[in-house]
Amino acid sequence: LPAAVLLKDTKLMDVKLGQLGSWLAMRDFTPGGILGAMQRGYNRYYNKYINVRKGGLGGISMVLAGYIVLSYVWSYSHVKHDRWRKYH
Repeated sequence: LPAAVLLKDTKLMDVKLGQLGSWLAMRDFTPGGILGAMQRGYNRYYNKYINVRKGGLGGISMVLAGYIVLSYVWSYSHVKHDRWRKYH
């Protein structure tokens, strides 16, 4: 029999829908907790895609695609305004 895993230690993908509220209540939403979660996510990404022996373009292309999407979102109001401008 597998050992019982505490709900706090369960990954989000393994949480049942009925347990989602109590799982979210156990999360640490303080600035330190959010910063720690971002740091863990960055370390996981870095070790999976960047810090590898035989690297590829996967990790760097995802960062580039993320930058392109983010810059478009930031400039969307300006692009939307230019779309309705008449040039005559």
